[in-house]
Amino acid sequence: MTVMILGLLIFLGVHSVRIVADDWRAAQIRRLGEMRWKAIYSVVSVVGLALAIWGYGQMRLDPTWVWFPPVGLRHAVSLLMIPAFILLVAAYVPGNHIKARLGHPMIIAVKLWAFSHLLANGRLGDIVFFGAFLLWAVFDFRAARRRPRPSSAAPGMLGTTLSVVGGLIAYYLFAFHLHVWVTGVPVM
Repeated sequence: MTVMILGLLIFLGVHSVRIVADDWRAAQIRRLGEMRWKAIYSVVSVVGLALAIWGYGQMRLDPTWVWFPPVGLRHAVSLLMIPAFILLVAAYVPGNHIKARLGHPMIIAVKLWAFSHLLANGRLGDIVFFGAFLLWAVFDFRAARRRPRPSSAAPGMLGTTLSVVGGLIAYYLFAFHLHVWVTGVPVM
């Protein structure tokens, strides 16, 4: 679990710079340039995420059970992941009502993903892994809501429809084809 925690600290730490040190981040972008900052940020993020995922996989080999979730909660995860995927796609589709209304749909998607997976997983490593993402998303959402929103395209039905349809397609592909390959765990 040590590797997983180290990976979480690196990945979520890098993603928390804007929460705890936004002025420092802006100074680094001015000093390094935006492209160089993004390159360093991306490399550190990938290393942290890889360590967290690898450590999570190792934790699953010798789990410490905290509680045994009812089987029905796996159905709740499946249902909660539908809006999570729609929100995730809406974060990247310009001109949609979802992003215009919520402002930060990707962070809300992370909250839903983490919360739903906490419901259905009772191992200590699961609680640490998904709990860390949920806690980060709560603080990141609060910080993001305090910042001024960047201007974006006016919301329209096309962007909203693309967000919903794209989210449903992404959900279908991940839940029924990629989840086992990525995680080793079937959805149902």
